[in-house]
Amino acid sequence: MGLEIYLDLVSQPCRAVYLFVRAASIPFEFKKISLMAGEQHSEDFSKINILKKVPAIRDGDFCLAESVAIMIYLAEKYNTPDNWYPADLQKRARVNEFLSWQHTAIRPHGGRMLWLKVMIPKVMGVEVPQEKMDAALEDLDSSLKLFDEKFLQDRPFIAGDQISLADLFAVVTIMQPVGAGVDVFETRPKLSAWKDRVRDAVGSELFDEAHQGILSAQEVAKSMDGNKMQNFKARILRTYL
Repeated sequence: MGLEIYLDLVSQPCRAVYLFVRAASIPFEFKKISLMAGEQHSEDFSKINILKKVPAIRDGDFCLAESVAIMIYLAEKYNTPDNWYPADLQKRARVNEFLSWQHTAIRPHGGRMLWLKVMIPKVMGVEVPQEKMDAALEDLDSSLKLFDEKFLQDRPFIAGDQISLADLFAVVTIMQPVGAGVDVFETRPKLSAWKDRVRDAVGSELFDEAHQGILSAQEVAKSMDGNKMQNFKARILRTYL
């Protein structure tokens, strides 16, 4: 049995894992888990990941959850090029620093845009109060400012001159609000130039493929059956409203 990776590319961490394994030429079998259809809660998937979250992998008899752990495991197992997870102590520390920060800082704000601007109003049919939207935009702006001033600074990439795992996590998060119609690059030329460097480093075709679903999220939402989300609608509304 080869490496199986369970993904839904609407998810930011899933896209980071997908970009990495494809860019690093790691052989794997793509196992689609539809989050919107609730497939992560199925009995079969719980045998892969009892946490009922994606991404997750099964490598023979070994199952692993959590995107950061997955990417580090794969980088080390497949001895990928050093830029992804550098051997240099300080460069690796820079990667680890961002990976530790992003889960509770910038990533939630990127994801919130998709829910507040697309999924909740257009699929669930619930109006989002303007003050909630304004606060979410303010949080996103603050996180992007920290990313610029603390993590990117004047470097081409987060850990220096080459792309790393940290850049993949950053770019998928920052592309999330773009899919919701929030152009975070329009007034941030340095951020836009960094995104273009990441796109070039992984390959434009792969980058665009990975983000195709999220960039068409508004169109997809129009055709979605909101009834499929009723089982977790209350939880979503509690989380975001």
